[in-house]
Amino acid sequence: MENNTIRQEIEKLREIIRQHDYRYYVLNQPTITDDEYDALMRKLQELEKNHPEFQTPDSPTQRIAGKPQEGFPPFLHAQPLLSLNNAILEEDIRDFDQRLRKLLNQNRIEYVVELKIDGLAINLRYEEGVLTHGATRGDGLVGEDVTPNIRTIKTIPLRLLGDKIPKIIEVQGEIYMEKNAFNRLNQDRIAKGEPPFANPRNSAAGSLRQLDPKVTSTRELQMFAYGATLIESSYNPLTQWELLNYLKELGFKINHHIQMVTSIDEVIAIHRKWENQRKQLEYEIDGLVIKLNSIPDRIRLGSTSKSPRWAIAYKFEATTELTKVLDIEVNVGRTGTLTPVAILEPVNIGGAMVKRATLHNEDEMKRKDVRIGDWVLVGRAGDVIPEVIRVIPEQRTGSEIIFQMPTTCPACHAPVKREIGEAAWKCVNINCPAQRKEKIIHWASRDAMDIEGLGEKLVGQLIETGLVRTISDLYRLKREELIDLERMGPKSAENLIQAIDQSKRRELARFIYALGIPYVGAHIAQILTDHFSSLDQMIGATEDQFLNIDGIGPKVSQSIINFFSLPENLQLIKELKTLGVYPIQKKKEKPIKTQEFFQGKTFLFTGTLSHFTRKEAEDLVVSRGGKVAKTISSQVHYLVVGEQPGSKLQQALKKNIPLLTETEFEEKIHSDF
Repeated sequence: MENNTIRQEIEKLREIIRQHDYRYYVLNQPTITDDEYDALMRKLQELEKNHPEFQTPDSPTQRIAGKPQEGFPPFLHAQPLLSLNNAILEEDIRDFDQRLRKLLNQNRIEYVVELKIDGLAINLRYEEGVLTHGATRGDGLVGEDVTPNIRTIKTIPLRLLGDKIPKIIEVQGEIYMEKNAFNRLNQDRIAKGEPPFANPRNSAAGSLRQLDPKVTSTRELQMFAYGATLIESSYNPLTQWELLNYLKELGFKINHHIQMVTSIDEVIAIHRKWENQRKQLEYEIDGLVIKLNSIPDRIRLGSTSKSPRWAIAYKFEATTELTKVLDIEVNVGRTGTLTPVAILEPVNIGGAMVKRATLHNEDEMKRKDVRIGDWVLVGRAGDVIPEVIRVIPEQRTGSEIIFQMPTTCPACHAPVKREIGEAAWKCVNINCPAQRKEKIIHWASRDAMDIEGLGEKLVGQLIETGLVRTISDLYRLKREELIDLERMGPKSAENLIQAIDQSKRRELARFIYALGIPYVGAHIAQILTDHFSSLDQMIGATEDQFLNIDGIGPKVSQSIINFFSLPENLQLIKELKTLGVYPIQKKKEKPIKTQEFFQGKTFLFTGTLSHFTRKEAEDLVVSRGGKVAKTISSQVHYLVVGEQPGSKLQQALKKNIPLLTETEFEEKIHSDF
């Protein structure tokens, strides 16, 4: 056969197999037998083997390909993947509804109600219809690229279907493992003498992060798609319902229990139904996700720095079990907060063995009247964090002991204090070893300075031996000082020194997050570094300058100012610089050429941009002779509107300030260049 004929036959076979995959794995409506399917696949494999020049990454034969990886590279999501606010009580979900109706000035709101699958969030990027990347959520901004493992999951299309394929799309979904598959996996592990997984969620997460895709391919993972943050297409859905149907047309598996409702009473009724019937499902769920159906209304509502205002997770009551409080201990966190923790008689809750449960703070412990020796109901909040739900007072014998919070820090014996209006007691000693330990663990963590090998046990040894007292001491460590530590030989010591040295040139956003400023998580740190050109500029900023940044409120701005006003924090930063720790910040572009449209005009941005960070967009304006504002005023010539815009949009409309979509802005950027 001629090459052109062979290529056409290969493409035809691929399309036939893709259609059969869709019918079998997504629609659950197979139209051929397994033997017939296997024959088609063997024929395609043979053709590709004989003609490797026609092999492509999106071929059905390439689901399990490649060698084991050494690690997972980072993947920058096109738009932040925000987490959802949670509600457990009916009154909380009614408050959510009232808030939306008030903000939108609407009496009737359409919601889409989706099952909250208990699995692992994933982001899939397709370009020209072909899967190019699959990444975990990570911190919402940057995840781990697990593309080779994603390709092994049969419910994830390698090439999109239909006649409305977008140029680019990033699809969000939940990777999960059905209960039967989970049981089969654990039976196999036990037979091999390996420890079983605690629950399907843990097994799905562990399976997706296998370095060898061949291992992932044996784990029977599946995915439900539930959203898309980026769509470059002539077709753009206007509602969540349309979006889900669009994703189904493209070849994704959509949960068939999704419902559209027009009242919060219907939402509550659906919640009650699934709270009673969830055990009948083939997979685990831990609640419902309630989403505003109208996408234009979502854009109007926008989001906070952490969560969209238009969606909420309506969780089920925590799974509970009865156990006994053997003791109560107090943990000291990196900010000095003292947290009482119940030490429990071990109990299995939802597949996880629970030995400790948080009591949150003194007020909460007294409100629940938890005593040493009590029998208590323990649950996993959101099916994750163990906590004491309530005491069983009728089982008391009189021997129970009322616990008193300590007047001194259990780690350093310094005085503790409780500020007016605060629920927590705090250690006042900034050199408290418990705080030092937690701060150093946070500094070395993956989303911060990412110092591989510097875990909790090793940090504990470094502090106990006196080798490390502050974060800056990490950068003074020498190989010969580490060799005699437990489980630390010459090679391990050398690897740790190298990892510490590599951390000296991390991105500024990681450095800011690593400092452990209260209320400054990874997302806020990125917002700050998108705005300020250097660490020194940030340290010298005023409260008004912080408040003019989208996503920064009074609580966060005051926390940042307080942090940089303390001499010990400034001394730490000075020492780190002396030791060669210089975080990287991208330089601003120099003016390329003035452009008539931008020359002398002032631009303001709101919402999330798909193709630029806020800082990149602002730098492009400046480089073309324009100016950038931070607040609405009569001096603003154009408001550039991204997805999920904030209050600036309404203010601009009132002032009749012209609007530019991101597409229009991008066209202006590229015109005459």
